[in-house]
Amino acid sequence: MANDSYHRLLHREYTDDSGSELLNEDADMRKYVNDPIHGYIGLSPTALQFIDTPQFQRLRYLKQMGSSYFVFPGASHNRFEHCVGTSYLASSVVQSFMQRQPELEITKRDLYCVTLAGLCHDLGHGPFSHVFDNEFIPRALPGVSWSHEQGSEMMLKHTIDQNNIDIDDSDILFIKQLIRGSVSGAPDEKMFLFDIVANKRNGVDVDKFDYIQRDCYNVGVKSSYDFSRLMLNSRVIDDEVCYSHKEAYNLTEMFHTRYSLHKRVYSHRAAKGIEYMIVDAMTIANPVLNIAGAVYDPNLYQGLTDDVLRDIERSREPELQEARDIISRIYTRDIYKFVDEFIMPADLSSIANRKHINEAAIVGFRADGDDFVEHDILINFSRKHFGMGSENPVDHIKFYSKFKINEKFSIPSEMISMCMPQKYQERIVRIFTRSPQKRRQIQNAVRRLIAQISTRIQSNSENTMSPASLTPNRGLTIPDDIEDMAKKRRLDFSTK
Repeated sequence: MANDSYHRLLHREYTDDSGSELLNEDADMRKYVNDPIHGYIGLSPTALQFIDTPQFQRLRYLKQMGSSYFVFPGASHNRFEHCVGTSYLASSVVQSFMQRQPELEITKRDLYCVTLAGLCHDLGHGPFSHVFDNEFIPRALPGVSWSHEQGSEMMLKHTIDQNNIDIDDSDILFIKQLIRGSVSGAPDEKMFLFDIVANKRNGVDVDKFDYIQRDCYNVGVKSSYDFSRLMLNSRVIDDEVCYSHKEAYNLTEMFHTRYSLHKRVYSHRAAKGIEYMIVDAMTIANPVLNIAGAVYDPNLYQGLTDDVLRDIERSREPELQEARDIISRIYTRDIYKFVDEFIMPADLSSIANRKHINEAAIVGFRADGDDFVEHDILINFSRKHFGMGSENPVDHIKFYSKFKINEKFSIPSEMISMCMPQKYQERIVRIFTRSPQKRRQIQNAVRRLIAQISTRIQSNSENTMSPASLTPNRGLTIPDDIEDMAKKRRLDFSTK
């Protein structure tokens, strides 16, 4: 395993001269689970107080990668094991600092709170993970700002109350702040502790260490960065987690791997089409099942998992027939289809937005004989980046050298590699359709709209952007006989 060396060093560092383990709370009462990413993980009685609850066990029924499981069969892992892995890494990092830098005066309370923050950071995820808070909630509760982090805070309090877990209010507040990665309102806490679970400074945290490695492992994507080296070569300087200068390229690879997963896996065209189907089904069912209302009631939220699709299927209410039909289409692979996409330069954000590219605008470019309507069209505006928008996240990381381990400094990108990207963010407009038989019509209309936008760019003398950037991708052009080709493939398959 890639991080075996880290486990061996961890064992040496966390033992005293007599060989007894330091900081090992009730060692003889620990339980161990064998994790495919981290090996054997010891679960302390403190962690088990939270794990052995209905609220935490709910995470077994939330797919870590949401709708991607319908495309990548290996993506069957859940938020449960991710949270256990994140907690293990969070605890390991803090204990490493305690051993190697006693001057930090890290307390058992610090270790306790950071470990629980890692364990409980995803308690608030809804069905199909980010599909719920990024797509469903904005449609079901327009104008309401809600995130899974808020859900995690709600469910953390609910878990503690319902299971009579003895924990101070000040610790609960600290754990919530660690989950948010917010240092506001925590002037008496050690600021570097906020870099561990949800790092808002530069994005290097154990949450990413776990989910990047776990997702790559399960979907079969090779990862070229090594998180165990990052953990071994980190130390706290001036209240900030810093890394050895030797890890600069390793960190670059971590952010590139994150981008690659978003590009190739998380936003896969078929997975995105299925995601829209799940959102449609839940939106139709919402007035009957009150799915969105659960975000205000932890008792309802506790029962809200990916099984909501099965709840809709099992229902007999006539109002849910349309939702049941959509779910049936997922199983029979009659999914919403990808139509087209355009990568928009960042300086065209004033044009590449919903004001200019929307369902009504596309319908306005229908040709004679086209019969698609606005409801047939789905438009997705997204940004793909390395973790910090248009900026290189490595520019926000501080490093140290082996010669002066208590002095931190930045490393410019050109000193890491001359082959570094020149841009770290892309804006993508993608078009999908609920009616696969109309995708050729819709693509033609979309491209006529984009051609008009390109003409507008050319006529703008202040804009030096080449209109070639909006040229349609020939590889995505849908042939006129697409339906005949699909029928032929089905016929060829059925005769084999």
